[in-house]
Amino acid sequence: MLDVGEPIGSVTDSSPSMIRIEIENAHDFEQHKSKLGVGQYLLIASGNNLHLLATIIAVRASHMDRSQATDAESGGDAESVAFRFQIDTQPIGTLSGDGEFTRGSHALPVPTEYAYVTPPEILSSIFSHQIKSPFPLGTLSIAPEVKLEIDGDRFFSKHVAIVGSTGSGKSCAVAKILQTVVGIDAKGNTHKAAQKNAHIVIFDIHDEYAAAFKLDDAESFTLNLLDVDTLLLPYWLMNAQELEEMFIESSELNSHNQISQFRHAVVRNKCRHNSGLGNVSFDSPVYFSIDEVVTYLENMNLEVVGKLPDEGKPKLSNNTLVTDRDSCYFDTLQSFVVSSTATATKASNGPFHGEFDRLILRLRTRLADPRLRFLLNPLKSDKSPLATGDFADVVRQFIGYLTKSNVSIVDLSGIPFEVLSIVVSLISRMIFDFGFHYSKSRHVGGQVSDVPIMLVCEEAHNYVPRSGGAQYDSSRKSIERIAKEGRKYGVTLMVVSQRPSEVSETIFSQCSNFISLRLTNAFDQSYIKSLLPDLSAGVGDLLPNLSQGEFLTVGDAPLMPTVGRFALPIPEPHSRSVNYLQEWNADWREVNFDEVIERWRGKTLAPG
Repeated sequence: MLDVGEPIGSVTDSSPSMIRIEIENAHDFEQHKSKLGVGQYLLIASGNNLHLLATIIAVRASHMDRSQATDAESGGDAESVAFRFQIDTQPIGTLSGDGEFTRGSHALPVPTEYAYVTPPEILSSIFSHQIKSPFPLGTLSIAPEVKLEIDGDRFFSKHVAIVGSTGSGKSCAVAKILQTVVGIDAKGNTHKAAQKNAHIVIFDIHDEYAAAFKLDDAESFTLNLLDVDTLLLPYWLMNAQELEEMFIESSELNSHNQISQFRHAVVRNKCRHNSGLGNVSFDSPVYFSIDEVVTYLENMNLEVVGKLPDEGKPKLSNNTLVTDRDSCYFDTLQSFVVSSTATATKASNGPFHGEFDRLILRLRTRLADPRLRFLLNPLKSDKSPLATGDFADVVRQFIGYLTKSNVSIVDLSGIPFEVLSIVVSLISRMIFDFGFHYSKSRHVGGQVSDVPIMLVCEEAHNYVPRSGGAQYDSSRKSIERIAKEGRKYGVTLMVVSQRPSEVSETIFSQCSNFISLRLTNAFDQSYIKSLLPDLSAGVGDLLPNLSQGEFLTVGDAPLMPTVGRFALPIPEPHSRSVNYLQEWNADWREVNFDEVIERWRGKTLAPG
C-alpha cells in the first residue's frame, strides 16, 4: 500500500472533467498551503487500493458560519474569520496500490473520499522511474527536487514543437535538450570515450547555436558548422520547383514558354554531361552547366530560320544550317542570318525569337551576383567545381559524415533572403531523400533505419509560414513533406518558433509533442490550446505566466501535461538580450566603423 500521509480534505463533487475537494480545517490548509497552488498535484482515494492523481486548476475560499466553526477551524481565536476551502482539480491518471501509474481515470472517486498532498517520493517515482527510455527534460516547477523525465524514444521519434515568446528562454531550452542528446554537460563531452550515433541538423537563422556546441579541443567534440563560405550546395541539385522559383518569373505572360525551353535546355545539358547515365530527367540530381544553359537560351532567343527551299532549319550567318542544336547552342553564342522577306535571302525569326530577353537578363544578373556564389558557382576546397561524382559528399556534409559530427549547424544568417526558401528546401529535401532511400535499403533485410536524423527548424515562421507568397512554396513543400512522411524513414522535425500562429498549420498538426514556454500573445495562446486536445483550460491559462525557463510539456512523451523548468545550457547560445540600461549607463565606447562596414559589404576580415 502507498504511504500517502494524512488526508487534508474530502471529495464533494466528482465528474470526468473536474473533482472538487473541500478543506474545512483552516489549520490543514495553512500547513500545506505551498502544495495547494494551481498546477500542484493531489492524490484522491478511489476505492480500496487506487488513488487518482489530479492537478489543481482552481482554489477558492469562502466564509463559514462562525457558530459552526470549532476552535481548531478558527485558529482558537473567537474574533478571527473562519474559512472553508474548495479546490478544483482535473483527473489525469491512476496510481495503483503498488505505485504503478497509468494515464486516465479508470474509476472516479465518490463524494466523501479523502484527498492527500502528493509526497515528493511518489512524484519522483511517477516522473523519473516509470519511463521506458528516460530522457531528462528538467525539474518539476512545483517541486524542484523532482526530476522530470520523458520517454526519449517517443519524444525524438515523433515531431516536436517548441514555442515561446522572445525572452522566454526558447533558444536555451533547445540548446539544453540537444546538448543532453549529444552528451555536452558543463562545457564537457561525456561521450568523449566513444562517440554516439546522434545526427542533428539545425537551421540557425540568427547564428545563435554554434556557441552552445563549441568545446575545448581536449573534449574531442567536433561541430559541423556550415555557413555561406563553407557550404557545398550546387545549383544542379535543385528540383523543378526550386529551379523555376530561382530563375523564372511566373507572373510574366510568356512564362510558359520560358519554363518549357528552360526545362528542355537543362535536360539536354544534363544528358550532355552525364552520357553514361540513363533516364536523366529535369529532377535528376546530376551536374549541368547553368552557363551553357543560358548560352543555349540566348541562341534560341536570337534564332533565325532559313526559308529557302529545302531549308526550314536555323541558319547561321555563314549560311550553315543547324541540324542539331545541342552540338552548337551550348558552347558559344551563334551569329544568325538577318530575317528577310527577299526571295534570295528569305528567312524568318525563330519560334522564340525575342521571347527570352527578360529571362536571359534575370539569369545573367543572378549568375553575376557575388552573394549567390555559394549556390551558382560552388567550389571544392581545391577550387575545382563540384561534379556529379561529388553528390555523396554533398549529402555527407549535412549529416555530419565528412567531419564525423553529431551536430551540423547550417548558418542561414548569411544567406540572401530571396534564396532562403530555396536553400532550406534543397537541404531539407536532400535529408529526407537520404532517409527515404537508406530506409528502403534497410527494409529489404527486414530492418529499419539505424541512422535517425532530427532536423531543427529554428524561427520556422521565417521560411514555412502559414500563409505567404510563392517565394515560400519550395521550403514549405519540402518541410511539410517531412512532417507528413519523415518519421517513417527516420527523419523527424523539431519546429521552433516565437509565433506559432504564423507557422504552417500542416506542420504543427503533425507534431506529437509540444513544449511551450511563456506565450504573451493571446492569439498564439489560443492557437496552441486548439492544437492540444488533452490540455486543460486551467493548465493552459498558465502560458502567459510562466517565468523564464519554465515550460509546459504535453504529448506522447511526457506521462501527463506537466509544468517544468529547464536548467541553463553550458555553454549558452548567443541569444542573450542586450542590457540596455547597463550599457547606456557605461562610459562612452568607441566603435571601429571601418570594420563594421567591411563586414557589411561582405568582405572577409582577418581573424582576431
